[in-house]
Amino acid sequence: MLNTVYRLVSPKQLEAVIIDEELSSNTVIVRPTYLSICHADQRYYNGSRDASVLRKKLPMALIHEGVGEVIKDFSGKFNQGERVIIVPNIPSEEDPVVAENYLPSSKFRSSGFDGLMQEYVVTTDDRLVRVLDDVPMNVAAYTEMISVAMHSILRLERLMNNDKDIIGIWGDGNLGYITATLVKELFPKSKLYIFGKNADKLNFFSFADETFVVDSIPKDIRISQAFECVGGVGSQYAIDQIINMIRPQGSIAIMGVSEHPIEVNTRLVLEKGLSVSGTSRSGVKDFEKTVQFLSAHPVAKRRFENLVGIEREIHNINDIHKFFEEDLANSWGKAIMNWSI
Repeated sequence: MLNTVYRLVSPKQLEAVIIDEELSSNTVIVRPTYLSICHADQRYYNGSRDASVLRKKLPMALIHEGVGEVIKDFSGKFNQGERVIIVPNIPSEEDPVVAENYLPSSKFRSSGFDGLMQEYVVTTDDRLVRVLDDVPMNVAAYTEMISVAMHSILRLERLMNNDKDIIGIWGDGNLGYITATLVKELFPKSKLYIFGKNADKLNFFSFADETFVVDSIPKDIRISQAFECVGGVGSQYAIDQIINMIRPQGSIAIMGVSEHPIEVNTRLVLEKGLSVSGTSRSGVKDFEKTVQFLSAHPVAKRRFENLVGIEREIHNINDIHKFFEEDLANSWGKAIMNWSI
C-alpha cells in the first residue's frame, strides 16, 4: 500500500515522501484527523536539539499526539469510521517487570520513528484505543499527554505515605494544568497548591486551593506530596524548592524533561527520607484509564476543553510551517491541527 509521509528532513524543512507500507492480518489503517503539537516536536522542528541527536533522528514525521478514523481493519476489532486514539509507543517485546514505555527496545513515534504527520497511519490493533462519543476530538487529540500525567500520578500513588493533606504541583504550563486537573479529581480530599512563574497563567488554575508565584512563596508553606512539571533548566530550581518545602518521607514525581544534567540536593533528600519517582511516556493501559477517567469526570473533561489554545485546519505543507510558528508564539494551551492534508 502506498502512503504519503510528511517528514522533517532538517530544521524547518519538510518533504512529502511516498512509502510502500506492509500489511498483515492485524494491520489497521487509520486516517489521522486531529493532531496536537508538543514541546518535543517544536525542538525537532526548530533544530534546538543537539546536532548529533538531529543527525540520528532525522528524517522523520513529527507528532505523537493524535486521533483518527479507522479506514480498514484487517483484524476485525474495529469498525470502519470508528474514532481511535493512536498510541505512539511501539513495543517489540513483553517484560514481566518493565512496562512497555520503559523498554529500551520500544519505538516511539516522532522520536526516531515516523510520527502521525502522514496521509494514513498503518498500525496494529493493539496500538489503538477507542474514543468515547462524549469526548471532543480536539481534546482526544492530546490524550497522550493526559495519559502521561495519569501514568505519573498512579506510579507516585504507590509511593505516597498516608499524608495526602496538601499536594503541590510545580509548573504553570500545559503539563502542570493537566496534572492538576487529574489530581483535583483523583484526590478530592487533598488541598491542591500550584507553584508557577507567571501570575497570568496561574489564573487558569482557579480550581486549585492556592496558587503561588515561585519567587514569593510564604516561608511557612509545607506540602505532603509533589509533582515537578517544569522541565528544562527551571526544573533544577523547582526540584530544589520541592525538597525544601516537602514534609519528611514525602514523595516527588519528576515529569519535566531537561536536556542537560541538573543538580539535586541529595543531602536533604536523605535527611528527609524522600521518595522520588521518575516517569516518562505511557502505555496502552494508561490510555485506557485516561479514556475511562474522561467519561467518569465531566468537570475535568470541560477543563481539558479549556486547554485548547489554537486550532487550525491543515491543507498543505505551507500550512504546517505556519502552524508551528503560531504554536511557538502561543503562550497558553495546546495547539490542535485539523489534519485535512
